[in-house]
Amino acid sequence: MSAAVHPGHTVVIALCFMRICAIIPAYQAERNVEDVTREALRVNGLGGAVFVVDDGSSDRTAERARAAGATVLIHPENRGKGAALRTGMELALAAGFDVAVTIDADGQHPPEEARRLIEADADPEALVLGIRDLVSAGAPRANQISNRISNFFLSLFAGRPFADTQCGLRRYPLRTTLSLGARDDGYAFEAEILLRAVAAEIRIVEVPTRVIYPTEEERLTHFDSVRDPARIVGRVLATLALTRGLRHVPAAPVPSPDARRSAVASALAAEIDPHPSQPTAAPP
Repeated sequence: MSAAVHPGHTVVIALCFMRICAIIPAYQAERNVEDVTREALRVNGLGGAVFVVDDGSSDRTAERARAAGATVLIHPENRGKGAALRTGMELALAAGFDVAVTIDADGQHPPEEARRLIEADADPEALVLGIRDLVSAGAPRANQISNRISNFFLSLFAGRPFADTQCGLRRYPLRTTLSLGARDDGYAFEAEILLRAVAAEIRIVEVPTRVIYPTEEERLTHFDSVRDPARIVGRVLATLALTRGLRHVPAAPVPSPDARRSAVASALAAEIDPHPSQPTAAPP
């Protein structure tokens, strides 16, 4: 008679076969990025691998991240959080990682909370979302309202409830996420990924996580609580059109491993984005 396997043991066994890293998109984050990077490097399960994408900062973000032990890639110009996340995912996939936990550089996500997402599900193809309690954390009222608006619209259009659609603490299956072909370069990237994941029938898991909101004088954010939710809703509507109301999601081609490694190696040598932005017509 075979011995029963405890569910917790199943997760641990699965983690042994998952190569997991952390990705930190950063813009003008010299004040916090070094501490966030050092703490992320200490998280069990991340394999000591942290990739920081400096999204066109004019301060010492890249220097501080590098000093803390991160692998740094630089966008010469500010392109937005979505573009930084895509660059980080391409870099991590090319480096041989299967899964990435994304952590914001502002210090609001204690990096040790990444462990909750790592252990939340044994399926390396699951998209795992952090859920914040903004009220208990003392988040500004404007942030609470904008989050509720985004949650309402995404839940409505996705046909399933989402508790927190704006939390930057997430666990992404790298190859699958890149194949979804999300287009947005800004904050709406994270909302677009959710809709495309629903359309592609990817398992989505939600996990409560702790968040820290510093005092107003110490708070650093580039999120506009009025403008950015409106852009998110616009991207949601465009995504619904592209996915035919979530009945179909067009897969984007993922470059071959050799092509990815070549592009990323060249980029790291110069410490620049391997896929710089091009002057093209704005996506729908």
